Amino acid sequence: MNNNEIEQIVKQVLAGMQGTTSGSTAPKTAGPIPSRSRVAMLTGIEKIEIQEYDIPEIGDDDILVKVEGCGICGTDAHEYKRDPFGLIPVVLGHEGTGEIVKMGKNVKKDSAGKPLAIGDKVVTCMIFKDNPDITMYDLNKQNVGGGDIYGLIPDNETHFNGWFADYLVIKGGSTVFNVSDLDLDSRILIEPCAVLIHAVERAKTTGILKFNSRVVVQGCGPIGLICIAVLRTMGIQNITAVDGEQKRLDFAKRMGADKTVNFKDHSGIEALAGAVKDSFGGYFADFAFQCTGSPVAHSNIYKFIRDGGGLCELGFFINGGDAQINPHFDLCSKEITLVGSWVYTLRDYATTFDFLKRAIAIGLPIKELITHKYPLDKINDAFVTNVKMEGLKIAVINE
Repeated sequence: MNNNEIEQIVKQVLAGMQGTTSGSTAPKTAGPIPSRSRVAMLTGIEKIEIQEYDIPEIGDDDILVKVEGCGICGTDAHEYKRDPFGLIPVVLGHEGTGEIVKMGKNVKKDSAGKPLAIGDKVVTCMIFKDNPDITMYDLNKQNVGGGDIYGLIPDNETHFNGWFADYLVIKGGSTVFNVSDLDLDSRILIEPCAVLIHAVERAKTTGILKFNSRVVVQGCGPIGLICIAVLRTMGIQNITAVDGEQKRLDFAKRMGADKTVNFKDHSGIEALAGAVKDSFGGYFADFAFQCTGSPVAHSNIYKFIRDGGGLCELGFFINGGDAQINPHFDLCSKEITLVGSWVYTLRDYATTFDFLKRAIAIGLPIKELITHKYPLDKINDAFVTNVKMEGLKIAVINE
């Protein structure tokens, strides 16, 4: 047993002692908490300022979390570059995780029924609105588009609404999961991995994606690379990755791709489609995942798929523009089954925890997706690195 494990046991014992004090209605706390702390506030286009605010008192159903780290998502980068969602001023960061340091008296369990205590490591998924269709066991009926997300909430009197901060206030009615059995890097990757768990579940609804399917994944950024890892953990081995950056294609092979195709090596869509076909031994793909936000890439991917094949489009998390296809040749005559995928459901989020453990167990370098780490006061540098695409997953880490 190492020192960290001993420390966690002590914290849990102390938390239990605090929680059983007769007649106590005060929030359970880990100890001294500063009265004021920092947030990284996006105040203008490509301008993040470190600001300090009073940490608010938490209510009986709330949780105060000391942030340990948070990844930068493509959505964060879009907001940073041009504020497409109209959120400024806003504390970004929704791929975050941290340690519970204070709990309201009514907080007992997480959203999956697992006990919560001071010192537990947690992640958040969404904030419920007045929508009875969004429940833990709703499966694919509705994704999290119907609720708010920490890190995408315009600044208000709470201020601590995003994970790019020292602390996060989790309000009652939010979803929160105890992930103390995962290390920090794995916890930072939960949110983007959930996107791909959802996409693969959507793909499975077509009835086409099988154990022995030939699968092409277009786009080898973090989303495409995680897609390959999810497919590999399912036992699918015949995977071809398509991208224009050789370093990303090399990493795709480490994540489970059998073959790779660099589109820069081929002139025109016919040549590119021929290369994909050659990678499968003279056959087109049974199923394709389109993981870029490029309309041209969407138009191209139909050419990689066999008659009667399937396609999951998941690359457009914002409006990236219109794609041009020929409905006769691309869809109707080939009888392509197309599904769209956007973010995830709560069930997908919980399933992701097991995926991460499985991916690590079979030796996939999933945690190596995090290529750069910055402290909170260097967050502008972190975003510049992300925008320049100089790494894969960029993370902000609080020491």
